[in-house]
Amino acid sequence: MAYSEDTLTLPTDTLSVAGLTHYLQDLLGQDEQLLRVWVLGEVSSASDRGGHLFFTLQEPDGSAVLNCVAWRSQRSRLATDPVPGKQALVLGQVRLYGQRSSYQLMVFQLLPAGAGLQALRRQQLRDRLQAEGLFDPAHKRPLPPYPETIAVVTSPQAAAWGDIQRTLQQRHPGLRVLLAPATVQGAQAPASIAAALGRVGADPRPELVIVARGGGAREDLDCFDDERVVRAIVTCPIPVVTGIGHQRDESLADLAADHCAHTPTAAAEQAVPAWIDLWQAHHQRQTAVVMAFQSAVQMQYERVADLHRRLENLRIDQRLHQEQQRLTWLKQRWVQQVRHELASAQRHCEALGQTLHSLDPAAVLRRGYALVRQTSGAVVTRAPQVQVGETLHIQLGQGAIAAQVTACPLPLPTADSPPTLPPSPPGPAPP
Repeated sequence: MAYSEDTLTLPTDTLSVAGLTHYLQDLLGQDEQLLRVWVLGEVSSASDRGGHLFFTLQEPDGSAVLNCVAWRSQRSRLATDPVPGKQALVLGQVRLYGQRSSYQLMVFQLLPAGAGLQALRRQQLRDRLQAEGLFDPAHKRPLPPYPETIAVVTSPQAAAWGDIQRTLQQRHPGLRVLLAPATVQGAQAPASIAAALGRVGADPRPELVIVARGGGAREDLDCFDDERVVRAIVTCPIPVVTGIGHQRDESLADLAADHCAHTPTAAAEQAVPAWIDLWQAHHQRQTAVVMAFQSAVQMQYERVADLHRRLENLRIDQRLHQEQQRLTWLKQRWVQQVRHELASAQRHCEALGQTLHSLDPAAVLRRGYALVRQTSGAVVTRAPQVQVGETLHIQLGQGAIAAQVTACPLPLPTADSPPTLPPSPPGPAPP
């Protein structure tokens, strides 16, 4: 049956290509599950285009493929980049690309799946605990050099318990070993190990605790990466030694412990010194003490012999003569010094005597001067100080006289005329 353009009638619900695309976009936008959906798959290809990351997820058998894109603004937030051939867990939003009528996953986050995801979680926990300072080497405590009691946190059925007992018995017989039983594998292991460490910390007997487990698959050791175990080790009041797994294994518990050994046997060897090593060290110290004593005695013998030789080479009479000469010289020097100081003191005394003699008032009077005093005892220094008829006391160089003032005051002599003496009182003429 043929149709023409004039006779063709379109159904009422017919959509254009763009209309169908918009309709599908609206449907995807209304589905809340597709706005944030986790998708697990294997990365088949990946490429970087101008900073944008395009990759493809597929089922392991290739039965389904999903195109993914991580825009440049989101790449710094991805936990890891997609690696072809690796499983990945992707968080994103389903978007319809209209020009090609294909959908893709706009990626917000990409995590490694399986063991990779577990490793990422472990790394994140490690970074957080390290930021808190739980792995700081400055907080590590030294082990007691000679412990008498050691506690062991492990399973009683584990081979590690037997290895530790044998090693401790061989290295340090008589050591007391306490078992703090704990589950060391499975979901209950972290709580059991933390509880055992708490019991050990509350017991005053142990001086050291060993946390041990033998080797096994990596997932069997996951309990020692648990935060509860790490914090129990850090808060334990006594030093902790870990011996977990094999040589290649390292857990967060190892990083938190004060000392870490790679096997239970190595942990036991690290916890206590071997008695044979102690005996050898003691013997070496004994030998060292004997040698030091012999060396000191030999040195004293040599010193005495040297003094004896020096005494023989030096005659006593010569030493006595030298000392006598030295004493004689010192005596002469001291006598000269005393004489010099005595002469100097005598000269000083003579000078002081002369000065004292020159300042003696009696000496001044003996040179013809007189000291005139009033009856009141006051020294007469000025003529107006006395009155006519007043009796004065005159002190001479030898003796004293009394005089009566007949005239006062007299004119003062000038530089051109000789001093005028008062008239002499009437009396008999001189012979």
